[in-house]
Amino acid sequence: MLTAHIYHPHAHAALSDRLILTYEDRFLRRKVLVLASGGTILVDLPKTTSLDHGGVLVTTDGREIAIEAAVEPLLQVTGPDLPRLAWHVGNRHTPCQIETARLLIQPDHVIADMLVRLGARVDEVAEPFTPEGGAYGHGRTHGHDHSHGHGPHDQTHDHGHDH
Repeated sequence: MLTAHIYHPHAHAALSDRLILTYEDRFLRRKVLVLASGGTILVDLPKTTSLDHGGVLVTTDGREIAIEAAVEPLLQVTGPDLPRLAWHVGNRHTPCQIETARLLIQPDHVIADMLVRLGARVDEVAEPFTPEGGAYGHGRTHGHDHSHGHGPHDQTHDHGHDH
């Protein structure tokens, strides 16, 4: 069985397989998972990590496994005052994917009812979920360092790309 022990926020080599995981399943430290190819992999990270869509796990033999957000049931929130609606969602510490014309949140009838009372339209959808990382670093991140944890002396380097 393959074993992955390093997580990177982006690929450095050709990808050898994919892991398709829900938002909740992308929080892990040690677990056996099924790859898209049908094989299995033991993820054995030093600490609990939020695996972002687009990141990779590196196996002990150097292969890179792509992390993909799985399609899952969500609520699409739209309305004339999206910033206000986003504030109310964030005020309840609810993971939220913020887009120009909509918000995506996990199904929650209490939050949905509150949003409707605030003038939102709430619709059920099934899509990949990549919420904002926020102050606690869970979910999609827009900025990251390149510390890769290759051993006792972490290596930080520039790949020559912008984030």
